[in-house]
Amino acid sequence: MAAAAFAIALWQLVVSATGLPRFILPGPARVAEAWWQNRTLIAEHTLVTALEVLIGLAIGSALGVATAIHLAASRIARVLVQPILVFTQALPVFALAPILTLWLGFGLWSKVFMAVLIIYFPVTSAFFDGLMRTPQGYLDLARTMQASPARILWLIRVPAALPSLASGLRLAAVYAPIGAVIGEWVGASRGLGYLMLLANGRARIDLMFAALLTLGLFSVLLHGAIVCLTRGLGARNAR
Repeated sequence: MAAAAFAIALWQLVVSATGLPRFILPGPARVAEAWWQNRTLIAEHTLVTALEVLIGLAIGSALGVATAIHLAASRIARVLVQPILVFTQALPVFALAPILTLWLGFGLWSKVFMAVLIIYFPVTSAFFDGLMRTPQGYLDLARTMQASPARILWLIRVPAALPSLASGLRLAAVYAPIGAVIGEWVGASRGLGYLMLLANGRARIDLMFAALLTLGLFSVLLHGAIVCLTRGLGARNAR
C-alpha cells in the first residue's frame, strides 16, 4: 500500500510539475474517474483477458514441466530438443503474433497460445535447471540402495527441483498477461489489450490508463496467488 501511495503521489507530482494536458498524461484523479465511469466495460474486458491468461498459464506450465522432465531423463532429448527451445526464444514474440492470429483466428486460442509461448521456456528452463542440480549426496545414496533411474527421477530429483519450479511459475505469472495482451493488440475484439487500443484511437487516454492499471493490478494479484500456491514448494529446501 505504501508503494502504491508513493507511486500515485509521484504521478500527480509529475502531472502538476510538467503541466501536460490531460490528453497526453491524465492525473490519477482523472484516471480513477474514468475507471469508475467505465467499470462495467473494464470488468467485461478484464474477464476475457483473465480467461486467456489462466488457460495459457495452465497449459504452458504443464508443457514446461513435462518437457523439463523429459529433457532431464533423456540425453538424446537434451541433444535434439534443447537447441530448438533456445532457438525459439530468439524469435521476437511480436513477429509470431500475426502468424498465430492468421492460423488460429481472432478468438480466444490465438491469445492463449501467445501466453503459452511466452511462459513455456521460463518454466521449462527453471525446472530443468533444478532437476539437473540435485545434490550429489542424494543421488549417491539412491544408487547405493540400487534405486532405478525412474525412481531416482520421480522420488529424488523431482522433489529436489520443486523450489526451482516454483521460481519458474512465479515468472510465468508475470509474463502470461504480456503474451495475452500482445495477442489482443494484433487482432481481437475483446480484452484489455483491445480496450487500450480502442481508447487510444479515440483519444481517451484516461480510459487507456485505466485499462492499463487494471491489467497491472491483475498481474500483481495473479503473481501473489502463485506465490501463495508455490510457497510450500519453495519451503522444501529449508527441510
